[in-house]
Amino acid sequence: MKVRIHRGAAEIGGSCVEVESSGQRILLDVGMPLATSGDLRLLVPPVDSASLCGIAISHPHQDHYGLLPWMPRSAPVALGMAARRLLKAALPFTRHPAMNLEGPNFVDRQPVDLGPFRVTPYLVDHSAYDAYALLIEAEGKRLFYSGDMRMHGRKAKLMDELMATGPKYVDALLLEGTTLGRGGICTPSLSEADLEAAFAERFKKTDGLILVQTSPQNIDRMVTIYRACLKSGRHLVIDLYAASVLEATGNPSIPQSHWQHINLAIPSQQRVQIKTNRWFDALSRHSANRIYLRNDIARNTGKFVLLFRNVWMRDLEREQCLASACLIHSQWEGYLKEASWQTVDRWRARHGIPIHQIHTSGHASPGDLQRFAEAVSPKVLVPIHSANPQSFRTLSHNVECHADGEWWEV
Repeated sequence: MKVRIHRGAAEIGGSCVEVESSGQRILLDVGMPLATSGDLRLLVPPVDSASLCGIAISHPHQDHYGLLPWMPRSAPVALGMAARRLLKAALPFTRHPAMNLEGPNFVDRQPVDLGPFRVTPYLVDHSAYDAYALLIEAEGKRLFYSGDMRMHGRKAKLMDELMATGPKYVDALLLEGTTLGRGGICTPSLSEADLEAAFAERFKKTDGLILVQTSPQNIDRMVTIYRACLKSGRHLVIDLYAASVLEATGNPSIPQSHWQHINLAIPSQQRVQIKTNRWFDALSRHSANRIYLRNDIARNTGKFVLLFRNVWMRDLEREQCLASACLIHSQWEGYLKEASWQTVDRWRARHGIPIHQIHTSGHASPGDLQRFAEAVSPKVLVPIHSANPQSFRTLSHNVECHADGEWWEV
């Protein structure tokens, strides 16, 4: 069994790994790099499509699935069942091209065969919903791909179980290292429970409307914000995109549009989308608790927490909802350097809206990465999804770095 990392050996995001055995091959993730420009087709990995048995997607983050629209349509796409529903639900609301999402469903610890490869998914804790680490077996060799993971989210117990009962006798571990270089081995990460308390405190201290900028696809964070709303006596306001994503989880324990203390409101731009695409059934399905900016939110701004996107800015201005408001950024701080954020920042400053950062990483801390490496105890540890691959040597003695495009044998 041979492996080459197409992208990710020395960068965060854009992960793509090719595994070959007996003249056949699979891909582990086909991610879009975090920084992209020009013709995206030029980023597609050079893979022989005739021998491609399948594409295994570890989780529904664009830096792991984003190049799917340009991959061979003949290759089945193996993905978590809920992750597949989530991507299908989100696709109409985004500008992403259509992609093939047909193929076998990953279920925790249930093997899937793709040609000569046996792929066993292990459910992990990550900021993406329905995320998996993947064990690849062929020719008597075992490659374990961590995907992206953390140990301080709402599914932290999964990671304790994985380290206790997960794959043993692994020949090579492909381990993500997003946080390496950001702190020492002993630097802990904030938990979602820590964030819940911080959100609730900020909600109580603010007189006006709370605007929270986060991704609806970060389901853990949606749960955290909802629980903070309950603690502070506020209602969470979502749009049709967020309602559709939450519904797609298929999990009755995840907040939904019909729950108490959740309201649906539709920004002007989304109303146009709904009319143009005739999404009337979806709107009706999520309208049990529908409210309106002018008649409801503007009259009692201190009652609501709005899941904020740029499309809300003009509507909030027009209906004069911004007195005593505050904005909470609950995403990676790197997004604050992007052009889309600069537009929001100028708008925020013009209205005198203070900003607060309440966030924790979707990736394991250096100390947790070390614990995971020790628990799996592979013969070789290979870095991926890290800007600091040499830092892996602080985690383990058996690190073996491989460059993008380099074939190596398991």
